Amino acid sequence: MKKSLFSFLVMGMLSLCLQFLSAQEFKLSSSGYFQDRGVNVMAFDDIYPEGHQGGVSLLMHGNRVATNGDIRLEPTPGQWQPVPKQQNRKLDATSNTITAWLGYPDSSRHLTGFNPMIYPDLVFNYTVTVKGEGGSIIVTVDLDRPIPQEFIGKAGFNLELFPGALFGKPWIMDGKAGIFPEQPNGPTMCDNPNHKHTGHFNPSGKASAKQLMGEGYSPIVADDIVAEPYAVGKRLVVRPDDPYNKFAIESKGAELKLYDGRMNHNNGWFVVRSEILAGATQGAIQWVITPHVVNDWLYEPVIQTSQLGYHPNQSKIAIIELDKRDTAREQPTLYKITEEGETPVLNDKGNEWGQFLRYNYLKFDFSDVKEEGLYQIRYGNSVSSIFRIASDIYDRGAWQPVLEYFLPVQMCHMRVNEKYRVWHDYCHTDDARMAPVNFNHIDGYAQGSSTLTKYNPGDRVPGLNIGGWHDAGDFDLRVESQAGETYILALAYELFKEDYDATAIDQKTRITEIHQPDGKADLLQQVEHGALSVVGAYRSLGRLYRGIICNDLRQYVLLGDGSAMTDNVSGNDDDRWVFTEENPLRELTTAAHLAAAARVLKGFNDTLSAQSLEAAREIFKTTNVTDRSRSAKIHAATELYLTTNENEYKNYLLSETAYIAGNIGRIGWYIGRAEKSMNDKAFTKAVRDALMAFRSELEKQGAETPYGIPYRPHIWGAGWDIQAFGYRHYFLHTAYPDIFGPEFIYNALNFILGCHPGSNTSSFASGVGARSATVGYGLNRADWSYIPGGVVSGTALIRPDFPELLEFPYLWQQVEYVMGGGSSHYMFLVLAARQLLSGNK
Repeated sequence: MKKSLFSFLVMGMLSLCLQFLSAQEFKLSSSGYFQDRGVNVMAFDDIYPEGHQGGVSLLMHGNRVATNGDIRLEPTPGQWQPVPKQQNRKLDATSNTITAWLGYPDSSRHLTGFNPMIYPDLVFNYTVTVKGEGGSIIVTVDLDRPIPQEFIGKAGFNLELFPGALFGKPWIMDGKAGIFPEQPNGPTMCDNPNHKHTGHFNPSGKASAKQLMGEGYSPIVADDIVAEPYAVGKRLVVRPDDPYNKFAIESKGAELKLYDGRMNHNNGWFVVRSEILAGATQGAIQWVITPHVVNDWLYEPVIQTSQLGYHPNQSKIAIIELDKRDTAREQPTLYKITEEGETPVLNDKGNEWGQFLRYNYLKFDFSDVKEEGLYQIRYGNSVSSIFRIASDIYDRGAWQPVLEYFLPVQMCHMRVNEKYRVWHDYCHTDDARMAPVNFNHIDGYAQGSSTLTKYNPGDRVPGLNIGGWHDAGDFDLRVESQAGETYILALAYELFKEDYDATAIDQKTRITEIHQPDGKADLLQQVEHGALSVVGAYRSLGRLYRGIICNDLRQYVLLGDGSAMTDNVSGNDDDRWVFTEENPLRELTTAAHLAAAARVLKGFNDTLSAQSLEAAREIFKTTNVTDRSRSAKIHAATELYLTTNENEYKNYLLSETAYIAGNIGRIGWYIGRAEKSMNDKAFTKAVRDALMAFRSELEKQGAETPYGIPYRPHIWGAGWDIQAFGYRHYFLHTAYPDIFGPEFIYNALNFILGCHPGSNTSSFASGVGARSATVGYGLNRADWSYIPGGVVSGTALIRPDFPELLEFPYLWQQVEYVMGGGSSHYMFLVLAARQLLSGNK
């Protein structure tokens, strides 16, 4: 009897041990990555290595700690260095592996494309096999041929470590300890750069390697000077002090080297690297990555609310984000905070929404609470930020920072002061010279075989050194951002009649003074500033510009004051370039924007108003319509009709009735204002019938997420797209309130203000709300600072299912500011919500 009981206990303990051991392993999940409780390893599912999203990635207990595990051709590459071309990816659950097939070069990016790269004369293919074995991930790289001698020490397997979580934190390499520093520390070492062996892979490539490299330092060269590695060895342990972020890397072949990528690029990451040894092919790289897995870890519930707060009359729904393994449920409780303390005012079990991305969601509806005051929501040990419910919630410090700070700071060709502070000095007053022909530049700029103007390449084009806004941290002025910004601001003034004045703008002295009223409506002054650039360029060139941008890469990556980019002396080699293009879609869209600007500028700047309308008319008349630009011409006709009330434009719209009805999803938001004044029953019926069908499509999109708004990020955070969605919906709702309700407007606004996926619930609008994005990708990003009123791109998706918003100033796809809607769409939404909730339509 005792022996039988002993055997039973032994077998039971053995069974428990086996269960525990079996749980301590990385298994390929149905989501397409390896998982061991709170640790995930993705492999070649993401598509943006130049933005630190690609290759092998490690997520530990709710945070991405390492990424871009792949073969690279420099110790510390940046966004401008060659990336491999991924040919295939295969998951095999039987062998518990993910295998990717890749190769160099990607000839489609050699000296061509949106941002051209320079590939060295190196050709090889390789496979990366990522395999889960117990509590470790085995990474094996096999090459189809040895690396040529001139590239030994160049090609290697890199893994990038997120620096923002590592400053001041420890590492250990083969017993040697160190601390990740706040700044990159020397010494440096020199090597022969890859560009001395430039390949010839793309004869049609029109970028100039010489122009890209320039003189002296160039971001496109990342291997001539690098930091000496902090350590060299066979086993690296990162964060040995922290069980939630501790992981080890062991190399079975070449040594590991720990580099600081910030020595080459201010936006670099720490890099762990093993070089491919001479003659190596099979098993050229063999790494064992062992993350520490906390057994009982569950994702802490996250309560997502508007960081600003709510109007008493609007719907109020908090979203609670939960680990999908978490089956326990707490009771969400709303507390009111008073001088005497806090009092629970609503307790409810919440509504189960279901799974979205990698999480489960509860919705906690407290719309019936209308009493004004301070509130906070608790769920178990989790708490939301404190927010207000107030009828004046959108009256101060909500939309105004866009107009008080962001737009003035972004103004080009001006000096911008704020009392003691100079945001930037006089800049780009030497704009601009005509760009070279047959030329592929950076950031999407390219010039065809002709300048399309009377100017020759290199000629100074007059009239371009006025107006416009710097596009975020890049300082360029592209037509869609300049005209688009002007348009949104014009419609905001027209619809909301907001004469707010907090800034003095003097176009004669080229000085802007923040918080120095001048008796003029700031919105109108900003509309004027945008139109001065677009219309001025049109009148000088005889056509629209594509945009104005710096002429070399060193200028492009400038951090800080834009006045340092050029010497402000016209006609020399540091002047920016102006590009032109044949693009009917952009040209006709710009015509629509200028027609609207003409309406609001009338009576404020009559000359510019007339010039804007004249340009819009000419573009409408002379621009050829293509399949891609047909809806843009309808847009132009709409705004021209609203401005002129002329039958030419009305008749054009009537002639396109069938097309409008068939493409109502793209056209419906702006056609409504014209339809109301056209008084054509057949046209009205066609539009309304199409909109009824479109409503069903919108409702399906809204039901895709617990946020009541479609969230479909590609690479960039989806915040700007969601703002634009809400902005367009305002026009649908106000034109056809019997078909479209206002919910999408409020849902879009709440998403921007903090009710969005992921653990970082900051408002995307910098400086707005209890917690906001105060590390932004703007001109002051090197200072880990922000521009009030700038709206960041927001929570991005690390494929396939991880929402991420890091506090790091150099992740443009998460925290960049832009013109053309980035902040103005947000301002428009706040003004729209204020108008609708006050009942003043």
